[in-house]
Amino acid sequence: MQNALGAGQSVLVLGGGSDIGLATVRRLVADRTRTVVLAARSPQRLAGVAAELRPAGATTVELVDWDADDTDTSVQVIDAVFDTYGDIDLVLVTAGVLGDESVTQRVPAEAVKVLHTNFVAAAAAILATVNRMRAQGHGTVVVLSSVAGERVRADNLVYGSSKAGLDGFCQGLADSLVGTGVRVLVVRPGFVTTSMTAHLQPRPMATTADAVAAAIVAGIGGNAPTVWVPGKLRPVMAAMRHLPRPVFRRLKA
Repeated sequence: MQNALGAGQSVLVLGGGSDIGLATVRRLVADRTRTVVLAARSPQRLAGVAAELRPAGATTVELVDWDADDTDTSVQVIDAVFDTYGDIDLVLVTAGVLGDESVTQRVPAEAVKVLHTNFVAAAAAILATVNRMRAQGHGTVVVLSSVAGERVRADNLVYGSSKAGLDGFCQGLADSLVGTGVRVLVVRPGFVTTSMTAHLQPRPMATTADAVAAAIVAGIGGNAPTVWVPGKLRPVMAAMRHLPRPVFRRLKA
């Protein structure tokens, strides 16, 4: 449950090894979150993170084996976490893959992998989470989307489409949850310099995992359904959505 100051005391991170997820958890623990569950593939890799979070203030840190792409098992793990702790205030859905557009646009099977991880598997995990939060009567689900999903470019066709699907799903889901005590917060960062993007040239208005984490924590404490990182992307993307297609096609990332 939330503490007397309104801050969530427990968090489950689906994609617990992500740079953004971990940066957010560090901020949450500093802000009185006490129970942390990191769900990830090969969770033993996160032992060092767990050792860091405990002296920082977390009273419980659990590492859970979780594979987003195995949707049946994914749902079972989520249910098990809720069964164990009885009440989870916050779930961060940060699992996702970037893919290689030079491959995914040529090999359908590779495109399906990206679409499945970023949209289908994420949607299944989000629904499982929301079902449990409905039952407990409260909770916030934070979903990591991307500005790439706002208007899909030719050069990020597969990745952008996967995020566009996820973003649209979450917007509709958020509307369906009004009045239930459960909230969905969609986060739309631009290019984020993380281990996943280390091989890429930073794009204009690039940001960092810690900056995204700060925006997430601020967004959790606010009422807006969407968070843009950096914030100046919001008017930029509003303009981009209305560009004529011949002009939009000529834009380079």
